[in-house]
Amino acid sequence: MHGFAVRQRQAFELRNVVSSLAVRNYRLYFCGQLVSVVGTWMQTVAQSFLVLHLTNSGTALGLATAARFLPMFLFGPIGGLAADRLDKRRVLYVTQTLSGLLAGVFAVLIATGTIEMWMVYLLALALGGVTVFDNPARQSFIPEMVHAEKLSNAVSLNSVSMSMARVFGAALGGVFVAVLGLAACFALNGVSFVAVLISLAMMRSADLYPAPAVAKEKGQVRSGLRYVRRTPELIVPLVMIAVIGTLAWEFQVSLPLMARYTFHKGAATYGLMASVMGAGAVVGGLITASRQAPRARTLALAAIGWGIAILAAAVAPTLLWELGAMVFVGYGSITFNSMAKTTLQLAAIPAMRGRVMALWAVAWLGSTPIGGPIVGWVAQEFSARWALAVGGMPTVLIALCAWPALKRIDERAERRATEHQPTPRLLAP
Repeated sequence: MHGFAVRQRQAFELRNVVSSLAVRNYRLYFCGQLVSVVGTWMQTVAQSFLVLHLTNSGTALGLATAARFLPMFLFGPIGGLAADRLDKRRVLYVTQTLSGLLAGVFAVLIATGTIEMWMVYLLALALGGVTVFDNPARQSFIPEMVHAEKLSNAVSLNSVSMSMARVFGAALGGVFVAVLGLAACFALNGVSFVAVLISLAMMRSADLYPAPAVAKEKGQVRSGLRYVRRTPELIVPLVMIAVIGTLAWEFQVSLPLMARYTFHKGAATYGLMASVMGAGAVVGGLITASRQAPRARTLALAAIGWGIAILAAAVAPTLLWELGAMVFVGYGSITFNSMAKTTLQLAAIPAMRGRVMALWAVAWLGSTPIGGPIVGWVAQEFSARWALAVGGMPTVLIALCAWPALKRIDERAERRATEHQPTPRLLAP
């Protein structure tokens, strides 16, 4: 009986981990995104070494990464407003198609030997312009596929799919750069977007839960900013995300430099480092997916653990120790990121969700135009190890600073929950 009970409990826990995959539309979305992001990570590996091949400069690598996210930094709230106003599924048809075409242009330019650094910057800016509309639409589309009770699980599993894609995409990217060349990685990424288009086409519209479209009015971007500023459950996590996203989430800059200049290896080693980090993130994501919606204070604990892991990676003496540390870096990254996105999704009202998630994208991704060049410059002037350290230290510090505010948010939530509990009725004698 004891063994049977254990097996039943394990089966129940497994169902909790993957509960949102029982929803057909979300399952299609999950699979399409998994294929597409594998291609994206192959291109990420290839682009990093394309820039180093053209310039041999850490600063140039940081600038190329910054160019990719500059449009998000400047125009992110506009993309969020578009997600609130428009049909998110139709937005994704357009943005995913354009992303595939831009990857194809990259592939042709590299294959013909005409690629120059200014073209890399220009194409990175174009792709960033597409991301302005794509990212908030993708993030705010998830609540339209699943019920509220499955939202935390769906957000976490979406992060798991991103991490699984990093494992396979980074590893394949490193191999393909060495065996097939840079152009192949860009071409395969272009083809991978077909998987997303197929998944969107196969969805059942009747099974979606679309948020009411926001009517066009003046000042809607400003109203979204005011809403966030007046909502502690949103502004405190967003400030944390902005600081951490600016300095810690710059692994596309720091890891290639660690591979090349600290350990004196090439693209395959960078791919291995990114894959190991992704494997840790998969484990962290599955654990996070099995949990209920996080408390606000848990976000600070996740940031502290992640910052310590990044600092451990910064001082790792050998490649083997570095790979071991990257497992925990990956675990911490997805734990923090999933909790942050879940916190924002649950705290935002449906009519503001697109704009809130656009601000998440600005804080997490759009901050790269600031952080990318800083991290690249630090690596070039001091060392790649310091490029990691300048991310780990602020991650720990901002979590400690945010702890009192997050604690107050939890206390208010607990008081509201107690006030809304029905008073038990006494039975008449």
